[in-house]
Amino acid sequence: MVLNGKIHHPQGRFGIVAARFNEFITRRLVEGALSVFEQAGIQSSRIDIVWVPGALEVAYACKRLASSKKPKALVAAACVLRGDTYHFECVSNEVTRGIAQVSLMTDVPIASAVITADSLDQAIDRAGLKAGNKGAHAAYAALELAGIAQVFSKVSV
Repeated sequence: MVLNGKIHHPQGRFGIVAARFNEFITRRLVEGALSVFEQAGIQSSRIDIVWVPGALEVAYACKRLASSKKPKALVAAACVLRGDTYHFECVSNEVTRGIAQVSLMTDVPIASAVITADSLDQAIDRAGLKAGNKGAHAAYAALELAGIAQVFSKVSV
């Protein structure tokens, strides 16, 4: 069997969890994701948006949202900028690991719109200027993964 995810008339709820830290960037990611969801025909009443303090809190909020609202898929949005210490690597690794863990534990697809950048200019580019909007890219991935999950739920093993 060959399975390619398709985006077509998504049903159910969807969600976005976003970090307020570096909100100048994450707000653009959220707007990009919302735009894609709306283009796919998902009414705003079916989209839950949760804002959390920082990147490390994103995984927890994804878990709570996945457990309580049973969404078809989530987008996790955050921006981690490199500083002068090792903190960047720790946060980047943990937020990525946490999101993946939550997705596997809850069986809810979570598409990552987590930007890890060496500079603010890089982050701005990835949030909608030169490199496209990573929030929009993640929303497309979330829709595709929701479609794949739907197909698997109909396939008997």
